[in-house]
Amino acid sequence: MARRQPPAGLARGRALSPAGPAAPGGNTPQGLAAALRRRRRLARLALFWEAVWPRAWPVLGALGLFLFLALLDLPQRLPGLLHILLLLAAAGGIGWLGWRAFRGFRPPDDGAAERRLERNSGLRHRPLAALSDRPAGDDPAALALWQVHQQRAAAQIRRLQVGTPRPGLPARDPRALRAAVALAVLAAFVVAGGEAPERLRRAFTPAFAGPAPVPALRLEAWVTPPAYTGAAPIFLDAGGGAATVPAGSKLQVSVSGGHGGAPELLLDAQATPFRALDGTSFTAEAMLEQGGRLAVRRQGSELAHWALTVQADTPPRVAFAEPPGRAPRGLGTRLPWRAEDDWGLASLRAELRLKARPEAPPLVVDLPLPGGQAKQARGTATPDLSAHPWAGLDVQARLVAKDGAGQEGASETASLGLPERSFNHPVAKRLIAVRKALSLEPERRAPARREIEDIARAPEAFEHDVTTYLALRAARSRLIVDRRPEAVPEVQEILWQVALALEEGRDGRTLRALQQAREALREALEQAEQNRAQDPNDPATQQQRAELERRIQELRDAIRQHLEALAEKLQRENAEAIPFDPQSRLMDQREMERRTRRMEEAAREGRMEDAKRELAELEEMLKALEEGRAQRAESPERQQRRERGQQQMGVVQDMVKRQSDMLDRSHQRAEGEERDRAARQRQQRLNPQGFRWPPEPQQPPPGQQAQPDPQEQAERDQDGRRQRALRRALGELMQQFGDLTGEVPEGLGRADQAMRDAQEQLRQGGDARDAQQRALQALQEGGRQMAQSMQRQFGLSQEGEGEGDPQDMAGENQPGGEGQDQAQGQGEGRDPLGRRSRDVNGNADNGADTRVPEEAELLRTRRLQEELRRRGAERERPAEELDYIDRLLRRF
Repeated sequence: MARRQPPAGLARGRALSPAGPAAPGGNTPQGLAAALRRRRRLARLALFWEAVWPRAWPVLGALGLFLFLALLDLPQRLPGLLHILLLLAAAGGIGWLGWRAFRGFRPPDDGAAERRLERNSGLRHRPLAALSDRPAGDDPAALALWQVHQQRAAAQIRRLQVGTPRPGLPARDPRALRAAVALAVLAAFVVAGGEAPERLRRAFTPAFAGPAPVPALRLEAWVTPPAYTGAAPIFLDAGGGAATVPAGSKLQVSVSGGHGGAPELLLDAQATPFRALDGTSFTAEAMLEQGGRLAVRRQGSELAHWALTVQADTPPRVAFAEPPGRAPRGLGTRLPWRAEDDWGLASLRAELRLKARPEAPPLVVDLPLPGGQAKQARGTATPDLSAHPWAGLDVQARLVAKDGAGQEGASETASLGLPERSFNHPVAKRLIAVRKALSLEPERRAPARREIEDIARAPEAFEHDVTTYLALRAARSRLIVDRRPEAVPEVQEILWQVALALEEGRDGRTLRALQQAREALREALEQAEQNRAQDPNDPATQQQRAELERRIQELRDAIRQHLEALAEKLQRENAEAIPFDPQSRLMDQREMERRTRRMEEAAREGRMEDAKRELAELEEMLKALEEGRAQRAESPERQQRRERGQQQMGVVQDMVKRQSDMLDRSHQRAEGEERDRAARQRQQRLNPQGFRWPPEPQQPPPGQQAQPDPQEQAERDQDGRRQRALRRALGELMQQFGDLTGEVPEGLGRADQAMRDAQEQLRQGGDARDAQQRALQALQEGGRQMAQSMQRQFGLSQEGEGEGDPQDMAGENQPGGEGQDQAQGQGEGRDPLGRRSRDVNGNADNGADTRVPEEAELLRTRRLQEELRRRGAERERPAEELDYIDRLLRRF
């Protein structure tokens, strides 16, 4: 029978002696003993931490609170006696807390460590104690049995686990005050900064008499470069050093704390006094124009010094990258340039001086620079100077660059001749010659006056135009009466306008006036739309509406004059009359009047969006008018190819309409399924027992798929056949357009792929909305690409003939096959955009099928719009439904 030895360390030294049992797995007894000692040591450390940390927490908390007060410099603000009492109270409190916490503390021994190892490892029957015990007798059988038992116990040493120490402090500090104390001490260290050691020293040294302690000396200095450099401020090291700063920088020095009066700032031999902010804080500022030794002195002692090097700002450098001359295309003057500056370029200009009159004021042309004040830049400017009086004369050109500091740098001078416009009208040639002679010799007014009089004596040369005659007489009189030097440029401007009018004809002048009127009206509409929220009775609003009506009237007059000028030109050229020609897509003045009248009514009622839409349609009509003039000069073969392309683009519009209708049906079908599903769920909630009245068809089991509705399946099959037919038509269109232009738009290819996916989804009974949406978008993109291809092939814009805004392709104005009719040409009763014309009362002209909706229909339409907008504002609805609502709203 085994006899237990004393459990103390008496027999523990020979627990794993060489004579002991060998561990399985090849481990020696010495290795097992070392492993056991190592784990026993770790267990004692864990027990020690679990016992010490809860006892030390109150002491450390009190010490942290005192450090927090000391770092905030609060003890130094107390009187000396109270400061001593605070120190005594802190020392006594910390000592009492330490005595109370560690009273009766005993370090853990090996026995406790072994119990922790056995407990954390899940070992029973204290196997570690069996390693140090031995049998009481010398029976060989008992010894053999005991040796086997020790081998089993030694094998369990590898399973020993120390475990993580668990002091149990959260139970004693449930509010986590320890974290608050640690955070407060850390924040106090951040606030104290470099004064932390000094504040701790003052916390343990009470001051009984004398003045309050002086704060520690703190010196800060920084240099702010000029704003045009874009450089960041440069901070100078308080210990001294060297720095390089731009010229014109601003130096700022701040001194606080320390002993003594106000310091002074020394830059070489120049002294700058500091300005007092309070009793211990001072600041000084100085502009740095030159470098040298910078020092801060106080009461004869030097606080800091720096060696500053001021970098002077050099003027910018600019030059012609290539010899200037005429642009390869047009009437522009090509000015290639390159420029650089150490801190960045601010502006660049070209100065042109007349070679024959160097003393004349130069012609200054501002050249654009890249953004961001680039330090190095290059580019080529092509300003159009053909309208200047010096056009056709030799000039001397130079480039002038300017930096942020106001310094300028100039390039070398280059000679070139300014491009001039060529005139074919004989009178225009003579006027331009007079204008050029005045540029060379402005003091010789008599020859110019005589030449103008000779031109005016022969009015048949300018078709007896009264306007031209009066302009010539005005120029002659100004040369005689007005002796100011500025009169010559004014006469030159009159001669230029007369020559330009004679060369371009009346239609050119009226076209420019029409463009100016359109731009002025567009700006007035945008300004009125911005101020739409103001009170209608406000005088400013009423004045703005009057201005808008005046602009509309000016546009109406400009349109009328332009149409009259075109009619006169056609009559001179023995061409057909202007009022209406369906083959050339020209429009009569009545349609223009209708457009402008509707625009005026919309502006008067405050419907700025409708007014802008009318203006946009009017501009499209005017563009179609110009295109009609250009199309008359086309060859029959080219015109036939262009018409074929327009027909194909009309087919694309019809495809967009049909695809949009199919997408609408898919949305309606999905909404119906969603309503049925919601109704079934609501019925199940109302009847939890499953009873229904009236009875409904029995629902299929969960594992079995529901059979589709025969009517719904028939609709899907019909949509699938329509989708297949539409895809087949798209393939034929792609082939025809490829034969016509030699290229197939990429968007049409994506539309074919999306249609195939939609067809497959419809055949399988799935949701085809995503594929149909992609097909619709790809068709619209393909229409835009077809328009661009037509633009490249024929050089004519296709706007207004079928492919405008892709969103309009699916609108109400493109029903069915109307796009094909529109592309084939407009017959009697259609405007240049292919729509039926209407008179003022809304009745259809020439048998048109357009009618004005009645008041009840307008009211119903308005209610539908309000309901759609209300549903569209509920953003929690499904994305497919919101997209469907947006597409419906676009139709209105």
